[in-house]
Amino acid sequence: MLLALNYSHSAADLVRSGHIKIDLFKTPDWLWMVDEARSLRPVAVHYTLEAGNNELGQVDWNLVEHLARTTKTPYINLHLDSKQRTYPWLSVNTTDTKDFDCVYKIILSDVMTLVERFGPEKIIIENSPYYGDKGNTLRLCVEPRLITRILEETGCGLLLDISHAIITSLNMGMDPLEYFSQLPVHKIKELHFAGIHRIKGRWTDHLSILRRDWRWLDWVLTRLITGDWSTPWMLAFEYGGVRAGFEWRSKPDVILDQVPKILERVMSAGL
Repeated sequence: MLLALNYSHSAADLVRSGHIKIDLFKTPDWLWMVDEARSLRPVAVHYTLEAGNNELGQVDWNLVEHLARTTKTPYINLHLDSKQRTYPWLSVNTTDTKDFDCVYKIILSDVMTLVERFGPEKIIIENSPYYGDKGNTLRLCVEPRLITRILEETGCGLLLDISHAIITSLNMGMDPLEYFSQLPVHKIKELHFAGIHRIKGRWTDHLSILRRDWRWLDWVLTRLITGDWSTPWMLAFEYGGVRAGFEWRSKPDVILDQVPKILERVMSAGL
């Protein structure tokens, strides 16, 4: 299992100086950043594609194919993220069966757009974070039964974002262990992880790993060691980034401290 880190200027400096070791930089599907990151490490592209909003007709498929080919990123990811703005007649926390069928139909159509173009073995579906009334993501698209049904029907793999799953379960009033137990973990192809902080009354990820967060990574690695979960090709530490939204959470001291700790855990697990 390879270790990736979100590309940031702080991370680039630490890799360039030899202070941290990673296998890959993880970047969005932005050509300039891919080119910048590739000068230091191989790149795993994380596409900004979404399933569930009927918006894939606007995608530049030539760019998607170019990035997949030139970086050799093995999978093309889709965020399973039906937004309430697409379904203004639905409440964000609805679980009604009729609403489920409506949302599921659009999600399935979006996923099949990629499956028909690239094949199911190339597509991975990422679970999104659910914030209840404080967010715009419909609860239906984070329900384990919907995620499982989509993967079973399409043959795609799972990109399990550990932090997203924890945030979702907390906002659903569910024990995270129970939420994880209902996910199709035998279909995992990729893992993401980051710290979760409580900021202005809302759980927020893509942050530094707190003491309480490490137990979740250790627990997940144990699931991989025992074979209870399928082993992914990559674990991405989703800390850091560029531009205003991420510069403040790209601190070099955090990267320098936490990347070696993750790598040590992965190496000790023999993954």
